[in-house]
Amino acid sequence: MTPQKRDVATDLGLVALAAIWGVNFSVIKIVLDEIDPLALNALRFPLAAGVLGWIVWKQSGDLLPRREDVGRILLLGAVGNVLYQLAFIIGIDWTYAGNASLLLSTTPVWTVILSALAGHEHPNRWVVIGVVGTLIGMVLVVLGSGDQLSLGSETLRGDLLMIVGSILWSVYTVAGANPVGRYGALRMTTWTLWVGTPILVAIGTPAVMRTDLTAASMGGWIGVLYSGLFAIALAYVLWYYGVQKIGNSRTAVYSNLVPVWALMTAWLWLGERPSGLQWLGAASILVGVMITRVGQPSIDPEPSSSGERPETASS
Repeated sequence: MTPQKRDVATDLGLVALAAIWGVNFSVIKIVLDEIDPLALNALRFPLAAGVLGWIVWKQSGDLLPRREDVGRILLLGAVGNVLYQLAFIIGIDWTYAGNASLLLSTTPVWTVILSALAGHEHPNRWVVIGVVGTLIGMVLVVLGSGDQLSLGSETLRGDLLMIVGSILWSVYTVAGANPVGRYGALRMTTWTLWVGTPILVAIGTPAVMRTDLTAASMGGWIGVLYSGLFAIALAYVLWYYGVQKIGNSRTAVYSNLVPVWALMTAWLWLGERPSGLQWLGAASILVGVMITRVGQPSIDPEPSSSGERPETASS
């Protein structure tokens, strides 16, 4: 019964992760009306790095990774917390939130490809069917929104950046799977944030200096806090925890739930009622996620260097 309960907890955590990121698209778009994209990164990332650093400090275990893993962690920090975050924040500023959520939902496809190339996972036909079903659902969700989400030339730069961001996040997921098995999700998330945060702060400091932060509304500052503490700190831990428990590909598929949550948020918060086509797309996404979740057999992980062996799939 214990492994089954842990699987349910992992699923619920990843659904919560999708909700956090789904809401974050609207939050970010609102905040960007008041704060420059690079300045926003410089403000929200120290919040996440500080909170996670405090948690790691309070826990038992190594505060820093082993010397042989430092190079990989530096690379992961650069990919997942510098390059990806720059592509995300600038891309979403240049395109529509719906475009961004659709293009980022291609992450499972890139993750399956990279995981297969790396020999981490061997997706069967059910996983492929599930991934295809979720991507079809994404198309229906976006098409059902009308021409407001058009992939026209005015959004081309942002759209391309979101595709680049999707690939970068897949690299971050696949390359970080083995260290997560050794150190756990919390430490890996914290260490990669420590790598990326000083760089993002340095890049964003000129934009912060140009921005009149005193003119930002209370809602804008709440958005900064939400984006830093929930969409980065908590969400990254949930993501890597999923990788540790159920593997790369099945974790990545949950990102396809993000536009569903984004639609619900827009309906309740902004009064935008989803169309019938969008509801059909949402159903396709949910079915696709379930097929992928149960279709991939468990993978026997290698014992970690610390002597601990994860009880479920670890890549």
